[in-house]
Amino acid sequence: MTDQAQRPADEIPGKPTAAARTTLSHIMTGNDTNLLGTVHGGVIMKLVDDAAGAVAGRHSGGPAVTASMDEMVFLEPVRVGDLVHVRAQVNWTGRSSMEVGVRVMAERWNESTPAQQVGSAYLVFAAVDADGKPRTVPPVIPETEQDKRRYQEAQIRRTHRLARRRAIKELRERRAAEGIED
Repeated sequence: MTDQAQRPADEIPGKPTAAARTTLSHIMTGNDTNLLGTVHGGVIMKLVDDAAGAVAGRHSGGPAVTASMDEMVFLEPVRVGDLVHVRAQVNWTGRSSMEVGVRVMAERWNESTPAQQVGSAYLVFAAVDADGKPRTVPPVIPETEQDKRRYQEAQIRRTHRLARRRAIKELRERRAAEGIED
């Protein structure tokens, strides 16, 4: 059963996927490069986290903090002068957590060629109150068939994250019970 299924019906009304969707655009400069002369992956990751954080805060109606980043994939190098567009949306919500999907596109700033996808990531955010404690978020309402697919895929990723966390915890407990120190 998902967190959303456990949510009482009289809680916060849902929000459509498009309500929090955003795009952050940035021109890459020489300050963003790594030793190979391409844009440093950490620069892209920061843009991804910034866009995802804006979407999570917008969807939840307040502060949200990054809990995890899954599957950050770099498909193509980004170069100085590229105009990078980071597109983010909430794919799934639990009681206080949200999965945000992010697609990174890049295009040459001085050319009329279409932008190409250069990366993607999934981040989990937790909505927090002023004391840093979890707070309830509105359910996300997928609008399109693509949104519905993303919602279903997000549920699968959540199941895998929880199973992985449980398996690692059990392994560590077994090793500790056997007297094996790490």
